[in-house]
Amino acid sequence: MTWTKCFKTLLVTVWLSALCGTSLAQVPSNTSNTPIKIIVPFTPGTGMDTIARTIQPRLAERTGQTVLVQNMPGASGNIGADFVAKSAADGTTLLMGANTMLIASQLYKNTPFNPVKDFAPVSMSAYGTLMLVAHPKTDIKSVKDLVRAATSKPGFFTFGSPGVGTPHHMAMELLKLETKTFMLHVPYRGTAGYTQDLLAGELMVGFLPVHVAQGFVKSGKLNALAVGSTKRHPVAADVPTFLELGYKDIDVDLWYAFFVPAKTPSSTVSKLHSDLSAIIAQPAVKEILGKAGLDASASTPEELASIVAKDYPRWGRVIQLKGISGE
Repeated sequence: MTWTKCFKTLLVTVWLSALCGTSLAQVPSNTSNTPIKIIVPFTPGTGMDTIARTIQPRLAERTGQTVLVQNMPGASGNIGADFVAKSAADGTTLLMGANTMLIASQLYKNTPFNPVKDFAPVSMSAYGTLMLVAHPKTDIKSVKDLVRAATSKPGFFTFGSPGVGTPHHMAMELLKLETKTFMLHVPYRGTAGYTQDLLAGELMVGFLPVHVAQGFVKSGKLNALAVGSTKRHPVAADVPTFLELGYKDIDVDLWYAFFVPAKTPSSTVSKLHSDLSAIIAQPAVKEILGKAGLDASASTPEELASIVAKDYPRWGRVIQLKGISGE
């Protein structure tokens, strides 16, 4: 089945099931009878799902409206994103998006939406820092060690990821471009098998969320090489950033943010931003997300737009130069 036919089939299924299996938070309405829907384009239990369900009851409380969380997985997040892009631009349908949206939309041919043009940014919600690690049997203890070894043995070193086009995969492809090295990618279907083989030494290097990686680093099961954030992470304060090591373009944090359809009135975007940023700043929200390995952080719509404008062509360049496809 072609991508276009597959996409259409999935989209029809999503529309027909939009009112089923939905999580709901409700308080007596004093603002509008129209529910607010937060569309999560991945399955329950993911990072963005955790964020959406943490925000959900608090947004209902602030707005006096019913707030629903609807999971619409498919096509690496493209199904849910397209649903929001084509929804009414009235502030009642929000996309719980992430930088994966900027990647996935360029992995498939004929993606029916543009993540830059078809959405209005509202606010960042959280970051998830990635750490580059190596198995101890490689004797690699720094990025310098890795680059030297990979340069001397092109194709010898293997790295894994939870799947093609995931941030873990793309971060390594970006590192390969910046260091002019060649390492063999081994994609998995999810994080469990990938992490297991990395710990077993079946894979030599790879990226893991810092909250996951640091426990293995402390126990000596993995060596920490660098973190992909712009500044050191408090969970691993002794691990340098790529920027400190001289790689200015390898900032590869996972980020999660709220978007609405592009033609949503600016006044509506401003109201949503005010509500969401206030919720994200709540200590309880920071604590809940922190336990999930996420660092809560809001932004202005303009700041989020700037990040999108930077990341979209950057990942597009990596995809094009490396010939990566999700099909």
